[in-house]
Amino acid sequence: MFHKEGYKIIFITLVIVIISALAIDKFIDISWLRLLLMITLLVLLVLILQFFRNPKRHTKLENHTAVSPVDGKVVVIEEVFEKEVFNDKRIQVSVFMSPLNVHVTRYPISGNVTYSKYHPGKYLVAWHPKASEENERTTVVVENDNFGKVLYRQIAGALAKRIVNYAKVEDSAVQGSDSGFIKFGSRVDLYLPLDADIKVELNQKVKGGESIIAEKV
Repeated sequence: MFHKEGYKIIFITLVIVIISALAIDKFIDISWLRLLLMITLLVLLVLILQFFRNPKRHTKLENHTAVSPVDGKVVVIEEVFEKEVFNDKRIQVSVFMSPLNVHVTRYPISGNVTYSKYHPGKYLVAWHPKASEENERTTVVVENDNFGKVLYRQIAGALAKRIVNYAKVEDSAVQGSDSGFIKFGSRVDLYLPLDADIKVELNQKVKGGESIIAEKV
């Protein structure tokens, strides 16, 4: 199953691969070079297909948990001052996605979307300290009775050139459901209340919509 954001790119890539393969077969007489070029085309197609895959996730809907918005590796767990929305201290948990990870963004909690804003910006590498403030990004806040307000921020990386965000103010968010997509590598920052019980560790691999990032009873 592939994400809808990849349909156009997959189709274009498939057309290019087919035309290129026919041209190689017709005009390249050197067998080893023809084989090498065919393999290169196949690898390109496989990479595009795996990048836009959208596997079904089984989210256990619970008001007292916040799940990971994306697949990847936890690279930051720290107390920070969040100044775009809250203007107070929060616990930041950041998940870095490599180009090989699933890039679907999912709602970490169920609730009402109270804030959603796109920011144009740079394309620093996703782990750069200033990426969360200077890169292209979107900020979304979801609120429910148990967690209060939880903010997540999609951040473009050096390869990511387009962030897709479906969340709109007053939408009803369902934990684990599709809220957007980031094309070609990036990271997502999650900002949680200070009294949230963090359930992950640095360098831990997490799965979007399933891995529990934090609990708040």
